Amino acid sequence: MSTAETPTAVKPRLGARYWRLWTASVVSNLGDGVAMIAFPWLASAVTRNPLLIALVGVMQRIPWLVFTLPAGVLTDRLDRRKIMVWSDVARAGFTALIGAVVLSNEAGLPDPAALGSGAAVDTNVTVYLVLLSAVLALGFAEVLRDNAAQTFLPAIVKPDQLEKANGNLWGAEAVANQFAGPPLGSLLLAVGFSVPFFFDAGTFAAAAGLVFLISGQFKAKGNGAAAPAKRIDWKGEMKEGFLWLWHHPVLRPMAIVLGILNGLGMAMFATFVLFAQENLDLETGLFTGVLGSMADALGFESVGTFVFALLTMGGALGAVLGSILAPRISKAIGSGPSLYLTMIGQTVVVLVIGVTTRWWIAFLAEAVFSVTAILWNIITVSLRQTIIPDHLLGRVNSVYRFFGWGMMPIGAAVGGLVVTIADAITDRGTALRVPFFFIAAASVLLLVYAAPRLTTEKMESARAEALARRGAEEADVAPGEAARDALSEMGAAHLPPDDLDET
Repeated sequence: MSTAETPTAVKPRLGARYWRLWTASVVSNLGDGVAMIAFPWLASAVTRNPLLIALVGVMQRIPWLVFTLPAGVLTDRLDRRKIMVWSDVARAGFTALIGAVVLSNEAGLPDPAALGSGAAVDTNVTVYLVLLSAVLALGFAEVLRDNAAQTFLPAIVKPDQLEKANGNLWGAEAVANQFAGPPLGSLLLAVGFSVPFFFDAGTFAAAAGLVFLISGQFKAKGNGAAAPAKRIDWKGEMKEGFLWLWHHPVLRPMAIVLGILNGLGMAMFATFVLFAQENLDLETGLFTGVLGSMADALGFESVGTFVFALLTMGGALGAVLGSILAPRISKAIGSGPSLYLTMIGQTVVVLVIGVTTRWWIAFLAEAVFSVTAILWNIITVSLRQTIIPDHLLGRVNSVYRFFGWGMMPIGAAVGGLVVTIADAITDRGTALRVPFFFIAAASVLLLVYAAPRLTTEKMESARAEALARRGAEEADVAPGEAARDALSEMGAAHLPPDDLDET
């Protein structure tokens, strides 16, 4: 055959609808990156009590514990695109409210330079209560929006492109959220405490507009999809999603492990702003002389604020690297060992941060932490989007996130409580380090639970079974035969069980 006659393989494209979603996500994540600096810095400006600081994180994550399951029912009944749009509109309004309250009380707030050196401040009850209320409302909107977004993506991206689509999305989100956002947030703080919140509100509004422009209808499809006119059986529909996940031999332990990992992570990050301000050399450490000049040139009021922004960017560096390396790592060592690597890496990172006083060491540790987190996400989210039937995707995904994210407020509360108790027993600096050692020990025990349950064989069998079931529905092929064909194409060593609901 001549060269001219040789067929050229056409590389499948993700499509315009995906890139509109991608752009909306990047825009809103830029605002989230600004908020990553603004919210903890505002919290530390209105109180220095570690329990009150942790309570802000608790209130932000409580909706994942109490609203996730109802949100899943709504996601399977309503147009997922419209849910995302209206949730972002609500988030824009709540964030703008925080900005307005902060603006009216800005004269009484300490400047960022004082906070960077860990100065003591009196609790501003008015601003603190508004902050708690607003983050609670933002949390409810976030639950609904994020659950809809994860169930929305499979409707515009083919199953074999999900890992690529998720990788592109998370890599770009990391750049906007942690590379660009935090320095911009620090710069906006120098202009005024309220400015970052108004900026964040604007990004939510822009994201809502971009998603609104995506064409199509995005209600759940497939056998068993809820009829729009039917009265919602909240208990029955939530139970159906819960039991589907609970009887699944892969998703159940995966959800439990993720929940504990996230709870432990929040126990660390709940008081991290105090740990960084009081235990790390934000003002006097390596490169802070040069960074101080850069901060002055860029208009920052404090080198500590600027260095804290750079510290959070360590996570972005790791996220970008993770989005590039994760598929290669997973292919090289398998899905199961990749998840074990995540857990081992995060245990080491927590110990390193817990003993250091150097901001740049914490920066590098944050980068490693994010590489492992992205590795976990790309494997597990793509797996969920593939194996859960579309008519159950909202509910099962919400149950999974109920476990995964519902532990966050509990973890945040535990973290704040641990520091408060330790503060009464030992010195302040040591008290802020205690959660790190508690988390490391718990992570080792969690790995012992996860290792035999989250193996490559079990995950690939679940994926093959789901693809076979989907193919059988479309081509009217016997599921058992289709499953064996799919496994043969994937090169899996063992066949899946006849019924994945049986352990």
